[in-house]
Amino acid sequence: MISFVFYLSFLLIFVVFAVYAERKTAAFIQNRLGPMEVGPKGILQTIADLLKMLQKEDIRANAVDLIPFLIAPIIVFSAVFTGFSVLPINEELIGSNITSGVFFLLAIVSLDVLGILMAGWASNNKYSLYGAMRSIAQIVSYEVPLGLSVLCVVIISGTLNLNEMSVLQSDSGILSWNLVRHPVLIVPFIIFFISGLAESNRTPFDLPESESELIGGYHTEYSGFRWGMFMLSEYGMMLLLSILGTVLFLGGWSSLISNFAEGPIWGSFWLLSKSMLLIFIQMWIRWTLPRLRVDQLMSLSWKYLTPISILMLFICAMWKLWIIG
Repeated sequence: MISFVFYLSFLLIFVVFAVYAERKTAAFIQNRLGPMEVGPKGILQTIADLLKMLQKEDIRANAVDLIPFLIAPIIVFSAVFTGFSVLPINEELIGSNITSGVFFLLAIVSLDVLGILMAGWASNNKYSLYGAMRSIAQIVSYEVPLGLSVLCVVIISGTLNLNEMSVLQSDSGILSWNLVRHPVLIVPFIIFFISGLAESNRTPFDLPESESELIGGYHTEYSGFRWGMFMLSEYGMMLLLSILGTVLFLGGWSSLISNFAEGPIWGSFWLLSKSMLLIFIQMWIRWTLPRLRVDQLMSLSWKYLTPISILMLFICAMWKLWIIG
């Protein structure tokens, strides 16, 4: 319950500051100022936008299929947020300490495609339906290399429990992190990161909501709080995959140096700091790379990432058998 309250409150605060940070990052990369008027250096701009969004009318077109239209954003957010239940925060707050934590997380998060399909279909709008089909095809395609890259870590660690994975990486500082201790995981980490961008609909994989083609994708017909739930889910997926990547590859809550700045508070600090670094890189990529075409997106998944993931799965199995023993 404590983990639930922590992640819910942190997610809400994170979204407010992440939107502001992304605007400032975009402005810096494009050599402009970004938000400057509302509050010091525009720091209150996101809060003003949030209040404006909450006050907007929940408009529904006459032709929408009402019940799935209303339920869709709830399903998407619930699927994403439930994934946080198995993520350890520190050595004391370990969430739901189930033995199949990795399997549960990947399974429950994949249910967001149901909400996306409901949103696109129930909107009775061709652009929304196109966006939903694009998103589903993209998420299903990139779940394959994502799952295979995670399976590489499972083979090396010998457990599906995310808390045990964190404990195994906490004895020697950075030298005990999976990415450093087992160099064979470098390629799976890169595949995991790229697939995570696609799962979160982040550039260069933001085709489901490409404004120049589909207006807004599957949430074209949504407004106010329900549109905000889709946005919250997108940033929640960014945070979820970044924390998962930290736990799998970057030592979880462990510090850079063994026996330095340890304990529950410092453990939370290290976990979230490494996760924020991954999120910053995602923002950096968004304002650096152009959007892929649909054929390029699918080719990257099925022709390159998936075969490489299968090969790395075999290599990690040999590493576990011959090197680790």
